[in-house]
Amino acid sequence: MPQTTLTLALDWTPNTNHTGFFVAQSLGYYKDLGLNVRIVDPSIDNYATTPAKKLDLGEVDFAIAPSESAISLNTKANKAEARAIAALMQEDISAIAVLHDSGISRPAELDGKVYASYGARYEDKIVQRMVQNDGGKGDLQLEYPEKLGIWNTLLNKKADATWIFQNWEGVEAETQDIQLRYFKMSDYGIPYGYSPVLLAMENLIHARETAYRAFLQASKRGFLYAQQHPEDAAQLLAPFVPDHDRERINLVRAQQYTSPHYGDAQNWGIMDPERVQAFANWLHKQGIEDSLEEVSTLFSNRLLES
Repeated sequence: MPQTTLTLALDWTPNTNHTGFFVAQSLGYYKDLGLNVRIVDPSIDNYATTPAKKLDLGEVDFAIAPSESAISLNTKANKAEARAIAALMQEDISAIAVLHDSGISRPAELDGKVYASYGARYEDKIVQRMVQNDGGKGDLQLEYPEKLGIWNTLLNKKADATWIFQNWEGVEAETQDIQLRYFKMSDYGIPYGYSPVLLAMENLIHARETAYRAFLQASKRGFLYAQQHPEDAAQLLAPFVPDHDRERINLVRAQQYTSPHYGDAQNWGIMDPERVQAFANWLHKQGIEDSLEEVSTLFSNRLLES
């Protein structure tokens, strides 16, 4: 069978948010559907080019990114018609993290503190709004370390807070007996959208629809396998995880934490249009994005339909 080559850009070095892709690749699910899937991660260029930018430049078929990237790409000056075609998580399992011994017990106490930012288009304003919603001024000291080193700035106390995934950095902290305190968006009036999501360009969705549908079908099978077999899935993921992470993170524990959030056979990848619109409306109401109209067209479940 002729193989169609597709390229996926990860949003981070391989971790349990991505397990299903590596399972599908390792167990031959992509090959079974005539696909040769190439997976690239930001370590190849030390995050010099974001996954979303790689997508915009036509270097990849799919990019993993937070849901706000779908909005950002479509509202930037040089519009890129990107669409979110699947959610990797049905719930937000990210949070702003601080060291437990920092004495910071609530977002309002981040005023005057150093926040290590990834520099995403809406990130800083979202975190500032969280602080304000808790009664603070939102007066953060924003710093922009190298992206792949941001987590270490918190551990080394060069930053007071940063945004992490509880199922990865959080499990690393747990494994290393480092106590953290978390502030989740939903607890402070922010209807945060899906994160991460899988993005593709609108023109290629139409041109390569059969292959893209097959990719989602095989990926779903991989994620559901990981959900049902977390120990096996962790072993399949392990060879792709950076040595540093593999040494410091209990991969089985991380997989067990993550797996329930993938969704199930009925809703894997599905995005609720009302939830998407609620986040977009919040961005507009807060003055974070002033050019929003109806955004439901930027998030499509169509390729997931049988």
